[in-house]
Amino acid sequence: MLTINVGVLLAVIVVLRLRRRTEARSRNDEKLTVILVLALGVLVAPTPLGEGIANLLGQLVSGVTQASR
Repeated sequence: MLTINVGVLLAVIVVLRLRRRTEARSRNDEKLTVILVLALGVLVAPTPLGEGIANLLGQLVSGVTQASR
């Protein structure tokens, strides 16, 4: 049986939607893309990958903050 990870499927859909030309997008098309990206973020956040990205960004922000002092 073939299983599809919803997060991977949403990531592929988002990438395909973002590859389109900006001029060809309507306002509703842009709203749908934003909703898909938010749903992808909610799915990725509780996973080890999402936690790793959050930790990496936290370290980056703290490094920039310390460098600016």
